[in-house]
Amino acid sequence: MRLASLSTCLLLPLLLLAGRAPTPETRPVTIRLVDAQSGAELPGLIRVTGAKRQSVPLPSLLNRGVGLLENQPRIGTWSVLPRPQTVALPQQAISIEAISGLETERSRIEVDLADKAPRVITLKLKRFYSAAEQGLRSANTHLHLMKISRKDCDRYLREIPRADGLDMIFLSYLERAVEDQRYTSNRYTTDDLVKLTSESGVVFGNGEEHRHNFAGFGQGYGHVMLLDIKKLILPVSIGPGIMKAGHDGLPLRRGIDTARRDGATIVWCHNEWGLEALPSWLSGKIDAQNIFDGGIRSSYRDSFYRYLNAGLKVPFSTGTDWFMYDFSRVYVPVSGKLTARNWLKQLATGHSYITNGPFLEFTVDGQPIGGTVSLKKAGRVKVRGRAVGRSDFERLELIHNGGIVSIAASQKVAGHHEATIDTTVDLSRPGWFALRTPPPSVSGDPKRSRKTPMNLVGREIFAHTSPVYVEIGGRAIFDVTVAAEMLATMKTHADAIRKNGKFLDAAARARVLDVHREAIANFEKRLARETGQQSR
Repeated sequence: MRLASLSTCLLLPLLLLAGRAPTPETRPVTIRLVDAQSGAELPGLIRVTGAKRQSVPLPSLLNRGVGLLENQPRIGTWSVLPRPQTVALPQQAISIEAISGLETERSRIEVDLADKAPRVITLKLKRFYSAAEQGLRSANTHLHLMKISRKDCDRYLREIPRADGLDMIFLSYLERAVEDQRYTSNRYTTDDLVKLTSESGVVFGNGEEHRHNFAGFGQGYGHVMLLDIKKLILPVSIGPGIMKAGHDGLPLRRGIDTARRDGATIVWCHNEWGLEALPSWLSGKIDAQNIFDGGIRSSYRDSFYRYLNAGLKVPFSTGTDWFMYDFSRVYVPVSGKLTARNWLKQLATGHSYITNGPFLEFTVDGQPIGGTVSLKKAGRVKVRGRAVGRSDFERLELIHNGGIVSIAASQKVAGHHEATIDTTVDLSRPGWFALRTPPPSVSGDPKRSRKTPMNLVGREIFAHTSPVYVEIGGRAIFDVTVAAEMLATMKTHADAIRKNGKFLDAAARARVLDVHREAIANFEKRLARETGQQSR
């Protein structure tokens, strides 16, 4: 019986192996990516598939989906090729695809490695756009990394931003009780960021995500990026919702003001999420607004368009929060040497646009993104806009005061897509214009549930400029209906703070509520003044 059992045990693995497809033998092949026009070597992403379109893993290369594979498998089919590199490829017919950043068309080559194979495979990438020639530099304004080793984190930061075509990354510190022990990006010093800049060719700036939640992941005062800080603003995270200790008696305003005195740039996170967002914008404390930076996805209308229609100037920004799950970035014009300080200065002036694919060009009466057109009286303005991207974005939309006033369908041009708007618009009142591709869907909102096309890493495509503002007779837009809604929202938010906050005493409660009281009082005066002027 023991011999029979032993025979069965030996036979079973052989039977199992016999039922499997044999693992194909591999051969070493060097893969190079080069600019089709100049022949210069390029970093980029490659994807290898077999004869049956199955993904071929490349373990010697860094997977583009590090930290994301469970929730976003499509990104994991791409690998990073920072320089020409020898990889083991199966001895069969395969397809190799390659891209570099957002500026090149996708290149594909078919090769059969079953017989005689080339030692070197070169993929020529055709560049259809150059942001650098337009004087533009890109950045991700919101990034953290966790649950990977410091060695893997170093490699991630050296290779992926450059392959994605980014010029700058803001790597930011944050805290959450217990969990932050696995926040690898928290361990980087200023000297570490200088070293990464030298090694990667991408500029690394520092930052802090200053935040408050009433519950662990529920809405609180909000999250805000403090970028290019001289020192950490303490406490980094506020209240027992995040830190499992303490109280809710410190507003974000205290940290924001401290950072501003140190010369930092303040970027609000996660679109409209957070009870201090409105009073902070109305009090002139915020420099730019992030959208699509991680969770809490909502629409442009929830924050940007409301703020703009109430007379605020709001620069658009974006990032990716945990890991670089997308190609998301902000472009601004920068002349001279790129530094965190001069890039952020341009962002704050509103000369920005956000994208995870298409490039945008936009002027109104010759004024660029972030500029102001001044008309003495009601009249006509000339608008020119253009979008160009690797993946099909479907159409280009001209937005005026939150509504679509012109559309141009995308057209395929060689291996990319383009759309152009060239029109005139008659104006009877002040306002703003912006250019965008169709907005991504909003989960749970049936009016905004239609999905937009996907880019090559499986994310819905978006692109949106900051506005060009139009004044008529010296007056800017101020929509009293929108302003009244914002005023009511602030009062509701103040009530939520009273209800949910855990305060040590009345003085602590007042310290938080004063942020709202001040903004409400000032905005009520302006609303009354504007209502009176518009009724005359």
